[in-house]
Amino acid sequence: MSKRRINGPIDHDRARPRTELVTRTEALPDQEAMWAWERFLTGEPEAAIPLGNVVVSSWQRSLALGVNPTGRAAPIAAQGDSILTLRHRNRDLIAASRDLFQRIADVFAGSNCMMLLTDPDGVVLEAVGDHRTLGQGERIHLVAGGHWREDVIGTNGIGTALATGQPAQVHATEHFCEGIKSWTCAAAPVREPGTGRILGVVDISGPPSTYQRGNLSLAVATARQIETALAERTGRERVRLLERCLQRMPTIGNSELLAIDRAGRIVYSNGKGALPGLGETLAGFDPDQPVERWFDRMPEPLRADGAFDPVLLDDRTVGAMIVVPARNRPAKRDAPPAGSEADASRNAFHHIIGASAAMLQATKRAEQLARHRVPVLIHGETGVGKELLARAMHGSLDFSAPFVVFNCGAASKDLIGAELFGHVKGAFTGATADGRPGRFELADGGTLCLDEIGELPLDLQPLLLRALEEGVIYRLGDTTPRKVAVRLVAMTNRDLRDEVAAGRFRRDLFYRINVTAITVPPLRARNGDVDLLIAHFNTSVAARHGVPPRRFGADLLAVLRAYHWPGNVRELRNLVESLLLAGESENVMIDEIPLDMRGAPAADAPPSGRLVDIEAEAMHRAIEAAGGNISEAARLLGVSRSTLHRRLGRAGSR
Repeated sequence: MSKRRINGPIDHDRARPRTELVTRTEALPDQEAMWAWERFLTGEPEAAIPLGNVVVSSWQRSLALGVNPTGRAAPIAAQGDSILTLRHRNRDLIAASRDLFQRIADVFAGSNCMMLLTDPDGVVLEAVGDHRTLGQGERIHLVAGGHWREDVIGTNGIGTALATGQPAQVHATEHFCEGIKSWTCAAAPVREPGTGRILGVVDISGPPSTYQRGNLSLAVATARQIETALAERTGRERVRLLERCLQRMPTIGNSELLAIDRAGRIVYSNGKGALPGLGETLAGFDPDQPVERWFDRMPEPLRADGAFDPVLLDDRTVGAMIVVPARNRPAKRDAPPAGSEADASRNAFHHIIGASAAMLQATKRAEQLARHRVPVLIHGETGVGKELLARAMHGSLDFSAPFVVFNCGAASKDLIGAELFGHVKGAFTGATADGRPGRFELADGGTLCLDEIGELPLDLQPLLLRALEEGVIYRLGDTTPRKVAVRLVAMTNRDLRDEVAAGRFRRDLFYRINVTAITVPPLRARNGDVDLLIAHFNTSVAARHGVPPRRFGADLLAVLRAYHWPGNVRELRNLVESLLLAGESENVMIDEIPLDMRGAPAADAPPSGRLVDIEAEAMHRAIEAAGGNISEAARLLGVSRSTLHRRLGRAGSR
């Protein structure tokens, strides 16, 4: 080996792997690179390595992995039938690149270059290009079946791109093994749309005279085109799966229906059970197994009397539907208590308590709009019950569909985008390891309820507008479009017209979400509803906590009616809950309520403070507001028709 000294110390910072795409204005002269390589192998402390740090890091890995620097060629990892098996396993990648490689084969003719496609293990699947160069590539096994992973043949474009997960360009003597130093190569990984998993590598190789910076850009562009073709194919397959699900839904009754793609990922679930959710991969699933064996490898709850139905597109299996009878579903864990925020049975208009003209008007409008899948903007002060109205509208349209709520003011600006649209692995610092769907995907097929919409940052508003207009979202860090169909209900306590005029809210987005609007009145404008709500909370909250209801006297009720309730229904509910939990006597005393609530009593206090009288007064007010219709009055009170009849009879007997 040469003893020429290369001045300067090794730059250890430059020797660390980096994640950005490496570009170099020109390759290092071959002789100088050769000297650097020789010094590196001898381990001389003064041997500087004046190369790009990706090459340095790769040399270090190659040496640590025990790669023989005198190697002449890559090993052959597959041939004959094993090549056919390998190609079948990577058939989607090959299919997505076929048209592109056919065009490149003509372009590369006479260019002294060749283009290769490998699997995720660095084994060559396809090679096209200049015939003379293809022949020369056979000498070093740069052919189908050749294994070019970095720990097998040291620094090279394919192996280094796989090792770093980034595009890599390796020229001539920068290669680690002697036998391949007469080649130059530029390679870029191909990633699976949606997951970011590396599926293979596109590589451009040729003699050193073909080196140019544009080769790396061409490799990257080719990889991106293959990814686009894969995304389009995945989209077509998913549409086919969802079409079959829609066809099957009317026949499954109360069973759970899952749809999985060819990778075992759940792309549809009717959400009736406690089985894995959207985007999750079934445990134990092996996509390389024949479709006939898929069902045998699935979790026990799916295999127990479940029905398995493969789905075909163009005579090839693109996924499967699995129907799980209700009796075989695993029990839901931590079922929400009735009346809690997570209880889906709350999604109904009969849970809205109120008999005042203002509330009846808002409820009637909501019932009218609920029949149409149009965006709704709900205005109202904090605590008036905007979400309860949104839940009721959702439940009347499709009780079983997802109802997803997101508070635009409850997350930092940096996280709102990820919360709404989801993210893929590594999209940002703190991203989950496997990525995560956002609220749009979780609400697909149902209702997305965006609270405090006026808090949405201005730079995220165009993304929301695009999602609503086109029905397509992109997870952060992803290029794969995802179709979503959601019914938007936006809520705000701001005057969005003022926000538009001030430049804090986009005018086009305002018109898009304000197709229809509802104003929920504040509690102080709901004449008579304070008594109804106190009676309701006194009973329901007491039952939830296992404590007895308390008696609200006439004087106390008069005080509470006169209060202006800045926190509205939420404030009233919290007050009743506090009085029930903290009180020791049957009667609630005026001095138990906060000082700022004590004021002049209202003139229309009922003659009695007994709970039964309060209840009777509430029932009669509801019947009057409903025009004598008992069913409507029961709905206003949040009880069944039979319960109202029973309580009316009990009140009349006294």
